[in-house]
Amino acid sequence: MHRFILICLGLFCGLVSSLVAAASLPDAARKADEIARLPDGGWLLAGKKGLSLLDAGGNPQASLAVRGKHLETRAQAQGALAVLLDSDSQQTLLLDVQGGKLTERGRIPSPAWSVESLCLFRDVQQLDHLYLLGKDGRAQQWLLSGGPARLLRELALPPQADSCSADDARQILYVAEQGAALWAYAAGGEGVPARSVIAAPKPLGKLQAGAGAVTVLPGGLALLEAGGERLHLLTRTAQGWRIQHSRRVPASEAMALIDGQLWLREEAAGWRAQNLPLPGARRAVANLPVIAPLVQTDPVQRFGDAADDPAIWIHPGDPKLSRVLGTNKKQGLLSYDLQGRETQLLEAGRLNNVDVRQQVRFGAQQLDLAVATQRDELALALFQIDANGQVRDAGRIATGLENIYGVCLYQPTEGGLEAFVNDKDGRIAHYRIDFDGERFSGRKLRELRVATQPEGCVVDDRAARLFVGEEDRGIWAVSARADSKDAPQLVMSVGRELVADVEGLAIYHGASASYLIASSQGNDSYVVVDAAPPYRYRGGFRVGINAQAGIDGVSDTDGLEVSARNFGGAFSEGMLVLQDGYKRLPDAAQNFKYVPWRDIARSLDLK
Repeated sequence: MHRFILICLGLFCGLVSSLVAAASLPDAARKADEIARLPDGGWLLAGKKGLSLLDAGGNPQASLAVRGKHLETRAQAQGALAVLLDSDSQQTLLLDVQGGKLTERGRIPSPAWSVESLCLFRDVQQLDHLYLLGKDGRAQQWLLSGGPARLLRELALPPQADSCSADDARQILYVAEQGAALWAYAAGGEGVPARSVIAAPKPLGKLQAGAGAVTVLPGGLALLEAGGERLHLLTRTAQGWRIQHSRRVPASEAMALIDGQLWLREEAAGWRAQNLPLPGARRAVANLPVIAPLVQTDPVQRFGDAADDPAIWIHPGDPKLSRVLGTNKKQGLLSYDLQGRETQLLEAGRLNNVDVRQQVRFGAQQLDLAVATQRDELALALFQIDANGQVRDAGRIATGLENIYGVCLYQPTEGGLEAFVNDKDGRIAHYRIDFDGERFSGRKLRELRVATQPEGCVVDDRAARLFVGEEDRGIWAVSARADSKDAPQLVMSVGRELVADVEGLAIYHGASASYLIASSQGNDSYVVVDAAPPYRYRGGFRVGINAQAGIDGVSDTDGLEVSARNFGGAFSEGMLVLQDGYKRLPDAAQNFKYVPWRDIARSLDLK
């Protein structure tokens, strides 16, 4: 079995620390199974006889009687975090290394399978994660920051995964499938699971014996082939990964990056420095600001692609008693309170998008209504909301569309209610909703069209402006008034900031400015632009982990909604509600997350 050791200091750890001069191994370290250099110049040595801590001069400071392997470290503000697998119990030890002491922080329990390798990862929020890999392809990702270690997710990796290494700067997890390929995975834990091949054996690639051990370098990767007798240095170019340098080496069992120099543990001679031109450090990847959710809802009651779109109903007397409505496109309409607890479920079938308008005037009568698209009935599904937030089914309006999809509402100043409902073929039907005191009906006013599939849409009632998201192309704006002859205007194209699919859209009406928020599903982010011409781009952000509250991040978002109302506390400036495509911490069915608007405004310097 071939293992690797990644020693991370300074930029490798995401923290700035002083690098000591090129390392000279203490005598005790030369024959150690695994070694790690610490930010203060000290050493950790692991092996069958235990874990030892040495100072910079090689003098013993502390020890731990554990038959351990797979030693990994990350620098901390004070000292270092170290992890080590107890070979006997299969538990992973979490250790704080500081002031010449080894302090056990906790243990990760043994999974129901044999751990073959592990690696640490630090995300863009500077939260520490631990990956545990099993030989049969099973794996776990644990969140180590913000309290006791918690299981973030379970995942499937190659069946012969023998070593791993995480690139904190690029947010990539590299996994070596013994004797086969070297794979790259998104390390953060959110989003659509995907992988790519970095290197493969012949005839698919240039490796002779397949992947063995892998270590992240400042500007690339070091890879030992299976058997440990050939070393490759890989760099990434615009055309993909390439082998920059290869050489035969004495049979080796482990690698370590120490003070910018690569070391191999040779079977016969122990640790030996490699005189190699390592790839130069790459430019850091620019990251969008990350904002944490404050509340999450109960998961929906169906697994898979189920939760889709939220809407907000505001209580007329006490905004703290407001409700968030959400669609489950395998079941119906859900209602949640502001603490995220499910308060109601209406088994209304395959609902996709939903929107809400309140105090809608139909003659002398005022009603609060939610309208959703019902995909089996190809109809608008209407729901009435009483003063306490209770929702009841109020009927259907047939549309004649063949593949009904998204919907948004428009409340004209002169009263009544209108709906824009779209079809996957690009049609957008504009309906007037009428009410005779007992039944709702609809009449078609006009039809608009985009070239390809739309879904998300929102109407700015104040400006009588409709925004439509064409998933693969961008966001369009056009007058919401049925008698308008204005041509649609492209507000924002899919590109660098807005990445297809374009999904949910919402309008935030602040005291001095209004903003359009869009779900940029392709890169798990959200863009903010002015809601009025010239539609200036104000920035983007992501929604990450709230470690203290035990709430995972948000990714692959379909629908979203926002309100500027004062809901109290952290939501005094309003809140953004997001559908989460991948519920983690732990794995569960999809749900919705609530994000304070004040945190978004501060991050993007909004009014």
